Amino acid sequence: MVLSRRGSGSITTPSGHTLTIHTRTHDEEDLPHATKKTMADHLRRLESTFTLTPQRMRMIVEAFKEALETGLEKNNQVVPMIPTYVFGWPSGSEQGDFLAIDLGGTNLRVCLVTVQGDGKFEITQSKYRLTEDQKQDDGQKLFDFCAECLKTFIDTNLAQEEGGFCLGDGQTLPLGFTFSYPCSQNKIDHGVLIRWTKGFGAPNTEGHDVAEMFRTSLAKYKVPVTLTALINDTTGTLLASHYVNPSSKIACIFGTGCNAAYMEHVKDIPKINNLGIDPSFDMAINCEWGAFDSFEHEHLPRTKYDIIVDETSNKPGEQSFEKLISGRYLGEILRLVICELIDEGVLFLGQNTYKLEVTYSFDTAFLSLMESDPTDELLMIIGIFTHFFAVETTLAERQFFRALAKLIGRRAARLSACGIAAIVSKMGYLDEGCSVGADGSLYNKYPGFADRIHEGLVDIFGDKGRNIVTHHAEDGSGVGSAIIAAMTKVRKDAGIYTHL
Repeated sequence: MVLSRRGSGSITTPSGHTLTIHTRTHDEEDLPHATKKTMADHLRRLESTFTLTPQRMRMIVEAFKEALETGLEKNNQVVPMIPTYVFGWPSGSEQGDFLAIDLGGTNLRVCLVTVQGDGKFEITQSKYRLTEDQKQDDGQKLFDFCAECLKTFIDTNLAQEEGGFCLGDGQTLPLGFTFSYPCSQNKIDHGVLIRWTKGFGAPNTEGHDVAEMFRTSLAKYKVPVTLTALINDTTGTLLASHYVNPSSKIACIFGTGCNAAYMEHVKDIPKINNLGIDPSFDMAINCEWGAFDSFEHEHLPRTKYDIIVDETSNKPGEQSFEKLISGRYLGEILRLVICELIDEGVLFLGQNTYKLEVTYSFDTAFLSLMESDPTDELLMIIGIFTHFFAVETTLAERQFFRALAKLIGRRAARLSACGIAAIVSKMGYLDEGCSVGADGSLYNKYPGFADRIHEGLVDIFGDKGRNIVTHHAEDGSGVGSAIIAAMTKVRKDAGIYTHL
């Protein structure tokens, strides 16, 4: 006879969900010994599957470093290493009012950044919601909307009490445009859209210079700005982080996607040698490193679960690195493991598990909640499975789920450390050390993610790995974009080379 103690209650998640909990807390004898042993065996197998040894990590770093070098040497490589035409670091003496506009996947954000020098700034910002229709409507209409919102923002925030702009006749404010969609650039203030991502499909835009399209809309609505720079958010994060903390030499995004940027010597970018850029300059490189090891799959430790995620994605074979570490995919990896064990009769015996069979139904935020559950009975995990999937769990199952989440989250962080280590190794930053500005939901919200990156760096480099420290990055799409606009204005005003 199986005995269990039942109870009920509720718990509120960080996202605001109130979960009603019906506990089914089993005594140790409730679970048959054979089942407990099977779950333990599976956990040991999964530990072997998802654990990255220091030796394997060092091998990945060497392959990663080679991919970075190849991307700098030739165009159209797997890791494209995109030149940004952002030259050098901010001096720290940049001052003035600069506008930034960020076309994101959900919102349009407009910022007024007052750059005060010495790593200080003030920011005023507004967000404007994008509708699904706008994402699919004609591209020029989308940029018209952006221009209208920018004009509204200026009218609201730069108007004097008597009315009118703070700007004089014919005077304009420099504008940095954060457009984080794949573009080919040969100038800092131009960019041809290669393809839409993030759910956009606005026609008459791909293959067009989006900066010129936006200038057309700015002129139509007589917005008093000069579009100075078109940037990626990771590049903005790099410059903003360095502006506030000059030891920052690398920037990374670990969120729904993943990417990195760093400052490279122009002389070490062979693919742009023919452009006649002064080889003594430095230029920010947008790595787009989520594509590392795509297509050939020679270096990353892909499991059978990762292969399923890849093959069922909208872009099979692509973004291999991103599919192992980004917030878009970690929950799906865990869900596939759970479904396999359900099929093998290890989990949820006799229960209807159809809700768990829905692809991407297991959000990566659930892994974060499971790892951070502070209760002995793991009440948060009870709430997740009863509220979202209508299944009851035993304590042994909940302990297994938390251990599995830790394995998947730890692997993601250690692979992230491999990417950072590749740039550190290539640039020779290890002995002197450097800071890495990091942003994104995984880095900011997943418990222990940053600590696991640091552990991974020590496993790769030994004690010298402690010289590489990550920190929360400054706002790249707002502050970073404005700082790049400020730098570009300074260079133009001084007659210094800024772009072709």
